Amino acid sequence: MKAAGEVSHSGFAAVVGRPNVGKSTLVNSMVGQKVAITSDKPQTTRHRIAGIVNRDDSQLVLLDLPGFQRPRDLLTERMQQAVDSTLGEVDLILLVMSADEPTGGGDRLVAGRVFAAGTPVIIAVNKIDLVREEKLLPAMDAAAGMGDFEELFPVSALTGKGIEHLEDAIIERLLPGPRYFPEDMVSDQPERILVGELVREQALRLTREEVPHSVAVEVLSMDRRGGSGIVDIAGTVIVERKSQKGILIGRQGSMIKEIGTGARKEIEALLGSRVFLDLSVKVRKRWRDDPRRLGDLGL
Repeated sequence: MKAAGEVSHSGFAAVVGRPNVGKSTLVNSMVGQKVAITSDKPQTTRHRIAGIVNRDDSQLVLLDLPGFQRPRDLLTERMQQAVDSTLGEVDLILLVMSADEPTGGGDRLVAGRVFAAGTPVIIAVNKIDLVREEKLLPAMDAAAGMGDFEELFPVSALTGKGIEHLEDAIIERLLPGPRYFPEDMVSDQPERILVGELVREQALRLTREEVPHSVAVEVLSMDRRGGSGIVDIAGTVIVERKSQKGILIGRQGSMIKEIGTGARKEIEALLGSRVFLDLSVKVRKRWRDDPRRLGDLGL
């Protein structure tokens, strides 16, 4: 490994866009492995997650941000503060739009905030794998009308098409500077937070609309068994109402078992070890307005 020091290009890029445009999938694709959970539910991203793209002569830190929103509780207030404080501090903003959906008010709201920040903007029109070629040009034209951007790239985070060109363009705009993270790091999130997020991802995937916003996951312990290589993990899935607890447990424990099975596969890939995952479900009323509970969750 090369010693940490100044490289030809290094810096930070904020990744923003309305819900469901594929921001987190794009970050994962650029990093080369999963560092951010994905879901079709709004407010999936709660933390400001750094995904680190390491090259021999450069380091790009992508900041996957929570979505823009009007704060409704302490959780969403803190999420919006993370967005607002980041846009003026980064070297570049990557505005992500979707090729397979018409440009709408959500896109214009995000673009207005982004271009008002005074930071250089590159636009990525994502999900080009889902549209015919004749529909791509109108999507590109709509994206180009969002504001005064540096460059615009059609990409597919799912297939990887166009990702390398996008990455090159961002890195070329960064100044010489230090490596902010060691070369073997791909995220700034502690393993315990990443594990909790992988459990939450499965809960989002499997539950209906009345549950996702109220779900959080706290990892209570992670212990490696001596000599076996197995990691024992205990976690609590937190909800706000008793009815939500019943949904997450499921009939005879079927739902929490399915959540655990899906999460365990992802966690094993993350840790490179076999995992024994023990999950419980608890009700914590109004946890989204509880500063101490949010602190325990890293929020």
